[in-house]
Amino acid sequence: MQTKLETQFSFPDTIVTAHVNLPLAKDFTGRMTANPLEKSVLPDVKAQLYTARLPAILDWLHGLDHPEKFESEPCSIPVLLYDRELSFEHLLFHYDGSPASAGIIKHFLYLFANNIQDSKSTIISPAFIPRSKLKEEQEIIQEVGNHTAETSFIKFNFDRIGDFWSYAVKHQCTVLVTSKQHQADLAKVLFHFYKGGMWYDRLSFYLAI
Repeated sequence: MQTKLETQFSFPDTIVTAHVNLPLAKDFTGRMTANPLEKSVLPDVKAQLYTARLPAILDWLHGLDHPEKFESEPCSIPVLLYDRELSFEHLLFHYDGSPASAGIIKHFLYLFANNIQDSKSTIISPAFIPRSKLKEEQEIIQEVGNHTAETSFIKFNFDRIGDFWSYAVKHQCTVLVTSKQHQADLAKVLFHFYKGGMWYDRLSFYLAI
């Protein structure tokens, strides 16, 4: 089931689908790529997730003089952007040590619990985490491990979303889970590399706050 859009996207909202039935069904990925669902307006139902085809958004971006943020005012509803296909085969979690980052990962695990049981997952965490954050970091690792088939944990000093995108492309990750606070920089990266030699059309992006 879908509902009306409750956020202000910079790109045309005609390419966005809103979802209310969560957690998502196990066949969600197949239905999205084989026969994308039509939107309907249900004014009394609140959307829980937005999805959009990444090529349509990038074609829109390339019609602009300069890349823009995907949302003019980021809302609390997560956005999932997918390319040629939507696959949960290899998840890449961007954990920055903040409670907000932990919340994004936990909510993703809830939304897609039915879709990620056989997934491989990688968590990238800052090389240095304050002692006060170590317990939360271990809880995130444990929770991701409880929801997926295989979990890896890596510490890197990545400070740009482009670093995560490059890692995802190199290691053929299929979903990058990160914060909407990086959406402006992500738009620039995608704007620059779209249809280029490094482009990987199996990579989707889950953005939340």
